[in-house]
Amino acid sequence: MRKFGLIGFPLSHSFSKKFFTEKFREEHITGCEYDLFPIPDVSLLPGLIAGDTELEGINVTIPYKLGVIPYLDEIEEAADQIGAVNCIAVKRNGDRLFLKGYNTDAYGFEASLSPMLQQQHTRALVFGDGGAAKAVKYVLDKLGIAFLVVTRTPAENTIRYSDITPELLREHTVLINTTPLGMSPDTGSCPDIPYSSISEKHLAYDLVYNPEETVFLTRARMNGASTKNGLEMLYLQAERSWHIWNS
Repeated sequence: MRKFGLIGFPLSHSFSKKFFTEKFREEHITGCEYDLFPIPDVSLLPGLIAGDTELEGINVTIPYKLGVIPYLDEIEEAADQIGAVNCIAVKRNGDRLFLKGYNTDAYGFEASLSPMLQQQHTRALVFGDGGAAKAVKYVLDKLGIAFLVVTRTPAENTIRYSDITPELLREHTVLINTTPLGMSPDTGSCPDIPYSSISEKHLAYDLVYNPEETVFLTRARMNGASTKNGLEMLYLQAERSWHIWNS
């Protein structure tokens, strides 16, 4: 049996388990299973891997995307630059283990965003500067899109929501929400920006996918912007994990 799974804490629900279980069934992939490993401390990772010789791949979610790095033998360049790992490939040679870390969030975001980009999309506003923003900023740098990070509290190299003027918003035509604002059950919240300055030139992308259309996306769409939620990114990063584990 080939085994794969997700570590994090807590793991009350998991997109990954549902995705891979359905993938195995629908694509007639036999001899594979995907489990949840809600370990209360990242230091338990080596024992988890050593204790199950059938375990070949691990996805990583909060709060361990940074904490797993010291336990890895190698990390890919993107994960190194982002400073976060959400996928681990487990290679075995007898009793020897080799763990390599990847960041598939960056791949998923880039593959999801790129087809929507147009000539005017040269500057972006990134709402939030938490873990989810790390992959977003890496991809924007890679694509040559200048960006400003917007936060609620003062921080180095960021601006405040109160600094977003209508003129600034008109100049920055890519708007990316990396915060939980608008996520179920708090579906009524959204980034506090002057939405009336959004136009058909804008692209609004929300990493939130539940609900399917957040207030942020609704208000941007009503002013003419192209919009997209984070569901495709989630599927793409999961498929990338599967590719890594089978390459």
